[in-house]
Amino acid sequence: MKNDLLEKGAIVQRDRENYAIAPHLVGGLVTPDQLRKLADVAEKYNAQAVKVTAAQRIALVGIAEENIDNAWADLGMKAGAAVGLCVRSVKICPGTSFCKRGLQDSVGIGAQLDELFHGKSLPNKLKMGVSGCPNSCGDSHTRDIGIIGGGKGWMVVVGGKGGAKPRLGDRIALSVPNDKIISFVEKIVDVYENNAEKKERLGDYIDRVGLEEFKTLVNVEAYL
Repeated sequence: MKNDLLEKGAIVQRDRENYAIAPHLVGGLVTPDQLRKLADVAEKYNAQAVKVTAAQRIALVGIAEENIDNAWADLGMKAGAAVGLCVRSVKICPGTSFCKRGLQDSVGIGAQLDELFHGKSLPNKLKMGVSGCPNSCGDSHTRDIGIIGGGKGWMVVVGGKGGAKPRLGDRIALSVPNDKIISFVEKIVDVYENNAEKKERLGDYIDRVGLEEFKTLVNVEAYL
């Protein structure tokens, strides 16, 4: 039985013969040139499908193993961190860049977080969601770290997740200013990285030590 080829950014499909590859796109933003490359590669290597994913990537599904290296070379794009114990793609809403309801620059902040953390190894997978207003179109409440724009800064929630046992994130800060939000997220990741057990999700770690203890370790007051 074939396995995922993680070093090649390839995930084996249901038929156990073909693979999906998904280039990394920051917040789902893609240029016309990248779209053309994706379409050309899909046609050249007979992809079975082109799939827009929930993580704001575009996956080429059904690529034969012998074509994976050449497909990546033709794309000239980095692989998205779709599996493994690491930071996955940061989900980002349009925010003040495009949306009439945006209160904060989710695209700018999300892109910074993506640059800092995408693919970073951690005790378990970690997902981030950045939303420019309380409508939370970045699904921030169900991300390990979610930040939500408001009129006076960023609300921060931690420990959210989906899956078979979903968990809503716990709010730990209401109005973190723009000039402190990146360092605040860095501190959250640092506490998780250095204290969680192997394969323990952030929400499970928080439930084990208690929310107040977690807030103390993160030193929330220093970022308000």
